[in-house]
Amino acid sequence: MKTFDATTPIYLQIMDDIKQRICAGHLLPGEKLSSVRDFALIQGVNPNTVQKAFSQLEHEQLLFANRTNGRFVTEDEELIKKMKKELAAVYVLDFLKKMGELGYKKGEIMALMTECEKEELVNECN
Repeated sequence: MKTFDATTPIYLQIMDDIKQRICAGHLLPGEKLSSVRDFALIQGVNPNTVQKAFSQLEHEQLLFANRTNGRFVTEDEELIKKMKKELAAVYVLDFLKKMGELGYKKGEIMALMTECEKEELVNECN
């Protein structure tokens, strides 16, 4: 069972999780999703909540329904690429905002990222 953030509606968190899984390639184009009931059971939420998330993802054309076979991930790879870029932009802007709140300037952030990347590579080699 997943732990949800109390400040955001659960159906939105489920939608975000599915979007991330699609972008990361954990859910592939054309892949069938679990049924609403199974998904709700796994997530520990009401099936109506999952239905709302799935319906909204269908409205956004990220999922499609086949009445007899269930719901599937879109096969529109351009739509997936667009969504991935949009999510990445949100994450980057959030990161930059938080770093700014810590007092970092853009140049300092880039230098810190380079330093962290080098340290990560060194740690991987050891």
